[in-house]
Amino acid sequence: MGFYDNKILPVIIDKACSMSTIMTLREKVVPLASGVVLEVGMGSGINLALYKPDIVDFVWGLEPSIGMRKKAQRNLDNSPVEVKWLDLPGEAIPLEDESVDTVLLTYTLCTIPDWQAALAQMHRVLKPSGKLLFCEHGLADSHAVQHWQNKITPVWKKLAGGCHLNRPIAESIASCGFTINKLDTCYADGVPKIAGYMYYGEAVKS
Repeated sequence: MGFYDNKILPVIIDKACSMSTIMTLREKVVPLASGVVLEVGMGSGINLALYKPDIVDFVWGLEPSIGMRKKAQRNLDNSPVEVKWLDLPGEAIPLEDESVDTVLLTYTLCTIPDWQAALAQMHRVLKPSGKLLFCEHGLADSHAVQHWQNKITPVWKKLAGGCHLNRPIAESIASCGFTINKLDTCYADGVPKIAGYMYYGEAVKS
């Protein structure tokens, strides 16, 4: 990974993913995490301040980007919960079967190259009584917006760290052994519609 990926892109992603409208959505999901948590795509640690330390044992933070892990240091220093880094890709989670209580996904599924394999790994490590919490952007509910999402994604993902604008988030999660029991969608205020259709909710093992 070069200068852009390690130095420039982490700053851009950190700013975009910590906009006030995005933080409002994170606040609906992250505080629901409990027990042993696996956060897939921890990035710069934006979520850390939102965890409730009285119900979280510790957090496995999976983040393959060196630039992002460096960017996260300030948030790690101020984290209310203990964090243990995992630097492997989401498709290769080095944890035991049924070992985590909560899997957290925030603005991550859009970038994982093999999202099916990654979700299969999340399913493997999640306890039968556990929950998958998610807050993601993806395929919009409007054909007109979908048209532009599909048209722009090939260029967008080259500039935005592999981010796809057009992944059907709920459908993707449900296709990998999960049952979604809570789902809300909306267009985030202040975000272009091609990148602003949000899915957030909770899923359990089917």
